[in-house]
Amino acid sequence: MTSRPDDVQRLRDLARLRRVRDRMDREYAQPLDVEALAQGVGMSAGHLSRQFRAAYGESPYAYLMTRRIERAMTLLRHGELSVTEVCFEVGCSSLGTFSTRFTELVGMSPSVYKAEQAQATAGMPSCVARQVTRPIRNREAKAGEPQLD
Repeated sequence: MTSRPDDVQRLRDLARLRRVRDRMDREYAQPLDVEALAQGVGMSAGHLSRQFRAAYGESPYAYLMTRRIERAMTLLRHGELSVTEVCFEVGCSSLGTFSTRFTELVGMSPSVYKAEQAQATAGMPSCVARQVTRPIRNREAKAGEPQLD
């Protein structure tokens, strides 16, 4: 049984997409853009964006912002940093963009989240808290209703 060239290329592309996703997971706080990510795996930015969306259901930028928002949620729950400090700590350069995306994913603004959730996960193991408070992608959160499932 031999593999077709199309199948081999698809497997190579999936491996490169995994490397891109893993890099975003590790380096979310660094200034990453699609051009740099694509260059790192030998793809064009357009090809990377199309293939990433096909494989994972969202753009590389949306995936990266979700990683950043997940980390921001943890930092806000601990309550030691201000919303602005958290914004920059997770790699966002615009407080407005950070707040907008946070609200889209979580269903409430970062400042409201910080005020309401600081004690919500007290005593909960961090692995459970992370799962319970994971943000919802692709604008699925309803405004005013935090999704904790």
